[in-house]
Amino acid sequence: MTAIIDYDAGNLRSVEKALIYLGEEAVVTRDPSVILSAPRVILPGVGAFGDAMARLRQYDLVEPLREVAAKGTPLLGICLGLQLFFERSDESAGVEGLGILKGEILKIPDQEGFKIPHMGWNSLTVRPGTRLFDGVSDGSYVYFVHSYYLKAADETKVAATTEYITHIHAAVEDGNVFACQFHPEKSGKVGLRILKNFISL
Repeated sequence: MTAIIDYDAGNLRSVEKALIYLGEEAVVTRDPSVILSAPRVILPGVGAFGDAMARLRQYDLVEPLREVAAKGTPLLGICLGLQLFFERSDESAGVEGLGILKGEILKIPDQEGFKIPHMGWNSLTVRPGTRLFDGVSDGSYVYFVHSYYLKAADETKVAATTEYITHIHAAVEDGNVFACQFHPEKSGKVGLRILKNFISL
């Protein structure tokens, strides 16, 4: 069973449908007791960093998420979920993230000929030996929708990168904590393989 965190940040149902398609029981919840007892937890989300952190606090989900990470339960952040795992974001000055991982979220710089938000399919450079990308070929394409990107403090924790105007840390893997800037639930067979790898942990 995988708990999907419900904090009014959208995109929950597409993640739930992808898990059900893979044969996984999925529970959409904001109940801390359910989250803390779940074998796996996913924090999805689309929207603004500051608003999302405010809702996590409103629903008393900050400490349960930190506890999930600390006790070794597999935890996956998707899109905004990835960004919230880190310490701060250019999008919301002065707002502290969850701080589960070290690094910051930066604005994708403007460049003529490129659109922001970055929307569409981009290829990944995959670091060999990661559990999240087991069976995923280097150069595989996944679907992104974002205006801000991750710069992780420790590059050894970066599981995949992509290039769009700048060098983007597209996924991280640190022990039991995993995160993707892209949307695996919208990335076809490649995305389903990534989700299957996570629910198989």
